[in-house]
Parts: sequence; C-alpha cells; structure tokens
Amino acid sequence: MILCTSAAGNLLLSHDAFAANTKKVAAKSSQKNTQSKAADVHYLEWQEVQSFIAEMQAQHQFPLDQLQHIFDNARYMESAVQLVKPAPPGKPKNWKAYRARFVENGRIAAGVTFWERNQETLQRAERQFSVPAGIIVGLIGVETIFGKNTGSFRALDALTTLAFSYPETPNRETRSQFFKNELSQLLLFARDNKLDVFSIKSSYAGAIGLAQFMPSSLRQHAVDFDTDGKIDLRESEADAIGSVANYLAKHGWQKDLPFAFPATLLDQDPASLSLKDALNRGLKSSFYIDDLKLLVSTADDKAPRNLKYGLIDLQNGDDPTEYWLATENFFAITKYNRSYFYAMSVIDLGNVIALARTK
Repeated sequence: MILCTSAAGNLLLSHDAFAANTKKVAAKSSQKNTQSKAADVHYLEWQEVQSFIAEMQAQHQFPLDQLQHIFDNARYMESAVQLVKPAPPGKPKNWKAYRARFVENGRIAAGVTFWERNQETLQRAERQFSVPAGIIVGLIGVETIFGKNTGSFRALDALTTLAFSYPETPNRETRSQFFKNELSQLLLFARDNKLDVFSIKSSYAGAIGLAQFMPSSLRQHAVDFDTDGKIDLRESEADAIGSVANYLAKHGWQKDLPFAFPATLLDQDPASLSLKDALNRGLKSSFYIDDLKLLVSTADDKAPRNLKYGLIDLQNGDDPTEYWLATENFFAITKYNRSYFYAMSVIDLGNVIALARTK
C-alpha cells in the first residue's frame, strides 16, 4: 500500500489503498448491521422455539425453566447462516485441487507428530475396531489438522441458528429439521454428561472436537477411549481416535479389506447410459469386476475378483476424470462425509503420513 502525505498533514491513499479502505468501511457497516440483526433475534419469543421446548419437556423431561434460560441466552449467528449457504456456481470440480488442500506439507508434518505421540493408542484402536491407524490419522487430519481447527462457535448458538433461521434454500425444511434434531442431541449430551451447554464449542455447523462429530454421532458413537470416566473429543486425542474407529466400524468397516483400485475407462463415451448407471448406484458396492468388464478395467492385479465394488469418478476440471473401483471400506468413510473427494483425501493423507514416518 502506497501512502502520500498532503500539505495539511493528512494521509492520501493510493487507488488500491482507497479501495481497501472502502471495503473495510463496508465490512464495518455490514458487521454493525449483523450485530443489530443478532440483537433483534430473541429465540425464546418464537413460537417454533416454544414448540421445540414443549417437545423436549414431553419427550425428555427437561425442566421448563432450564430450557427457557437456555433459549433466552441463545444467540443468532449470521456467520453460520452465510457459511451454510450453497456455494455459487463456479469452476468444475477438481479432485487434484481438492487433494492439494489436505495432502500438504504442514498437515503431513503435524500428522507424523500426532501419530508418534499416539502410537500406542492407535495400535489399540486398530486391534479393537480393525480400522488401520492410517485411516484414523488421515480422517482427523482432514477434519481439523489434528485439533488445530476445531471451531470457535458456541455449539448451542450454531445449532439454534441453523435449526430456526436456516437460509431460504430449496431444502430448507429438511435441513432445519436435521439441525433441530442435532440441537436436541446436544442438549441431551450436555445433560447426560453434566456439562454446561454454553461451554461446548463447535464448527459453524455444530460439529464438535478433533473428529468433528455432530451431537447425534457424539451420543451414539463416541467412546471414552482414555478411560477417564468422560468423553471429551475436544481435548482428549485418545477419545477422538477411539471414537473415529468406532464410528467407522459401526458403519461397515471390514478388517483387512482394501480401499480402492484405479480403473481405466473402456467405454470412451462419458455420457453413455451404462457409465451413468454404474456411477449412480449410491454409496455402496454393487459390481464384481466381471460385471464391469465392458466398461472399465483395472491393471492392479491385487484387486480381488470375488469382491464387490462401486465405480466412482473423481473429476479433474478440464483434465481427464479419474475412475476407481471402491470397496465397502471406501464407502464406510463416505458415511462420515458423503464425498468421494473427502474419502480419497483421508486415504491419501494417511498413506503419505505413514510414508513420512519411515523416512
């Protein structure tokens, strides 16, 4: 930024600096508007919130005065509303660009340190749940860079906002109901574990701790893996490790099953009906290799022919799409996040960290 001083002693901004200053003023104005909007939201006065309170009383025997206190102090979070909105149409999906965000030097170095620090715990989780250490490490690394980015929102505020103030989108009703359920699960988790619900921090979407569990997953799948009498996914690396392994085990992970094998497309028409059908079978394995022999092949002789696979595509923008044959273990990772890019990044990051440990 270039600054020049006038005869009067005032600072005259260059064109770029002036533009930056204008944006700063606009941002401050927007922040004031947001703060004003937040101050005007009193969730306890909303009929929809009153109905939710009545449900929590009837179904879970929550005291009325406790719920009134909670929602009288719940804050509207405009930032959560903005962050949950769908991204505007932009560039085509690009697997290589996505992977580069997660399989990078800083995350790899942090992963090596995390693995070394928790080697015994990872081995115990692998023995108990049959989930390899590399997958557990890769997932926690993708989610939060091993605890570096766990979120600074109050979970109550994030979930209340998204339950009752979800933005106007085609799926608003479905998403609002999802977050209402997660809000109820948060309240139950806090009560069951004698926690101050206002003290629980999360991402903008209400995901908690190193493993970014939503409250429903926290209640169903989190484990006290350090055996200290409590579940703490924010501070206990052992609890996070055990909980990730337990989650994957409960969602179809199979011992010693491989993850995925690269495939070569034989049908060179990417718009062919047979390819579309093969790619749209959902997050599951549907085909034996012989079922796909007219469509794709794999040069990897380690791919068992007696296993079922799902055909997945990893789009690379303007570059050719990658095709893979994915097993049930690959799809178990997609139960954590319904994205092929995500699951493959978890696998790749874990593999690269494992290699880095041997150097």
